[in-house]
Amino acid sequence: MENENTKDVLFFTTGDGCKIAYRIDGDISKPVLVLSNSIATDMTMWDGQLESFSKLFRVLRFDTRGNGLSDAPVGDYSINRMGMDVLELLDHLEIEKAHFCGLSLGGFIGQWLGAHASERIDRLILVNTSPYLGSPIWNENIRLLRNDGQIDPFEEIFISGWFSKEMIENNKEIVVPFRKMIQNTPPIGLAGSYASVRDADFRKTNRLIPNKTLIIAGKYDGVTKPEYSEQMHSVIPNSKLIILPVVHLTNIESKDEFEKLVLDFLKKN
Repeated sequence: MENENTKDVLFFTTGDGCKIAYRIDGDISKPVLVLSNSIATDMTMWDGQLESFSKLFRVLRFDTRGNGLSDAPVGDYSINRMGMDVLELLDHLEIEKAHFCGLSLGGFIGQWLGAHASERIDRLILVNTSPYLGSPIWNENIRLLRNDGQIDPFEEIFISGWFSKEMIENNKEIVVPFRKMIQNTPPIGLAGSYASVRDADFRKTNRLIPNKTLIIAGKYDGVTKPEYSEQMHSVIPNSKLIILPVVHLTNIESKDEFEKLVLDFLKKN
């Protein structure tokens, strides 16, 4: 059923047959800013940024394969394929070059784009992400999702990893929409997305990123820890690192500061 959040959503199909949901807002004459989501969320996680960002940019958002309204193919996904999804979306819209801002899983995609398709990216913003998160837990989570087909056991894991205890208890109007995003994530899509994070390793290839890069980290982030952002900063030649007193979803927890950092970085000559 069409509603306020889906009526302006469009779709295109990638070369490997995956239908990707996207929307684009703002003046066609403005430069394009692509926003890429965290795992188990959809493009509405950026709703709060649309007003400020669309004043200066044409804002392109999309649901990563396996998440939101995009298709959730069976099997393991890869950051390589997710990066290709972005390039094919830009081609579909005849966008030659764009700024790219990715948070968490979106930041993994951003690192791949910077290393492998830097000519399509202008400035790069990597938020609460990591060059590597290899861990045995990914395989166990994938097994549970594929065998049991239940997303519920992962809801509190995500919520407690994304927000401070204080925000969870006192700002339910902010947190509840993210609970719904998790609940609406297909288990097979989350399993495939977990595989992409499990297999990603940009610790060496990040040296190849030539783009001006802003790295934003959360001081209290327990998954994409600030030291992981420090490692990215140490190898990406033209990068700047900012650590904010937040957990993981910086654009939600520290909205005004996040928007100011992004816009100042993108406007700076």
